[in-house]
Amino acid sequence: MATLYMNYPEWLSPVIIPGLPLRWYGLMYLVAFGLTYVLFTYQVRQRKLQADDDTIINMFFWAIIGLLIGARVFATTVYDPSGYYLRRPWLIFWPFDENMNFTGLLGMSYHGGLVGAVVGVVAYLRIKKIDILDWGDMLVTAIPLGYTFGRLGNFINGELYGRVTAGPWGMLFPNARRIPASEEWAVEIADAVGIPVTAPEQLLNLPRHPSQLYEAFLEGILLWLVLWFVFRPRQRFRGFMIGAYLIGYGFVRFIAEYTRQPDADMGFPIQLSSQPNPPELFVSFLNITMGQLLSLLMVVAGGICLLVFYRIKQREPKVETMERVLPPEAKGKKRSHGKKSGRSRR
Repeated sequence: MATLYMNYPEWLSPVIIPGLPLRWYGLMYLVAFGLTYVLFTYQVRQRKLQADDDTIINMFFWAIIGLLIGARVFATTVYDPSGYYLRRPWLIFWPFDENMNFTGLLGMSYHGGLVGAVVGVVAYLRIKKIDILDWGDMLVTAIPLGYTFGRLGNFINGELYGRVTAGPWGMLFPNARRIPASEEWAVEIADAVGIPVTAPEQLLNLPRHPSQLYEAFLEGILLWLVLWFVFRPRQRFRGFMIGAYLIGYGFVRFIAEYTRQPDADMGFPIQLSSQPNPPELFVSFLNITMGQLLSLLMVVAGGICLLVFYRIKQREPKVETMERVLPPEAKGKKRSHGKKSGRSRR
């Protein structure tokens, strides 16, 4: 029987060097931060802004600190309805398992990371008395391309895989949750893709959407291209890129979430379809995940930002030329002064 799916590449390993706590996921994040820094400093030089390297590096430092704290707190609270970490808050940033093996911080939330990074950047820029909207525009324009590498890190880890699919682009992830063959829909997909089912108690590893790669393209490459080449040259007011980023990311993430498997213990906070919907399966566009709810809030927040920042621009005094501002008598004095100085120079 022909198989209609792909196998996860066996040669991929989360660990860079066996025996050492060096993982591709962490390296990908370093690449993402480095690329964002390069794109940010490029904009600073292009606009000929007076900003020293120490100020930029310090802003990135506090952005990363806020990102890590926010991402971890959201992952262990908003995305953990069991309350395990709320009862044991000292474990939120504990990077070891029960056997004291180093695991790192397993579980990070993008939306929480965004909130934390915003708090860190805004606080730092306010202390330094730097224009928050101006620098924020440059930062969000530089960020998305780094997401590509973060999602590649998820793919190498074999985590954040998508929902089950019978399409030929489906992939068997070795760590994916097995589905009991007692589930009728699971047997139907197994038959469709050529996976033999021998017993009702069999646990099936079914093909999944490689949603990490979808997100690497949508949230990373596509969003960056649109922001950098379409919106950045047409920016009309300070804060415009911030609003465009929030709307753009929220939109593409909302779309990608239809292929990404929601957390099993959360399922669909909004389920408007009357059909049963296992979290591993796409059934209806009307069933919304927590990630989609937060993405919708991003879109709304982006629209509000555009409206508020546009009104701020409208209230700013218009810059007029000196000739229009000066009163008539001052203009006369200016002209006579110019004549005198001209005779003395001769």
